[in-house]
Amino acid sequence: MFSPPTLSELHSRLIRPKFDRYAALEDRLIFLLELLMLSERVPITGAAMGCRNPDDDRILETAVLGAADVIVTGDQDILVMGKVHDIPILTPRVFLAGVKLD
Repeated sequence: MFSPPTLSELHSRLIRPKFDRYAALEDRLIFLLELLMLSERVPITGAAMGCRNPDDDRILETAVLGAADVIVTGDQDILVMGKVHDIPILTPRVFLAGVKLD
């Protein structure tokens, strides 16, 4: 799921030249378009969510208003919260350790 601010942030990161060595810009933009087609868009209001980095509140608000099951992140400012509105906040490693692959 995305909100307009989180989508804008992802787009700005994906077009950075530092990712050129991993994938062509065109491929990254195609990935973004495909991701958008599969994702839910969540309007947010910019509410304070209590993160020690207020810029990360948009991630938390998107998850809460979108009724996410889990937030997966490596961002320490978000991870220290442990959960937000009963949504667990996990590192990718912990999340993947709990995923059952058939």
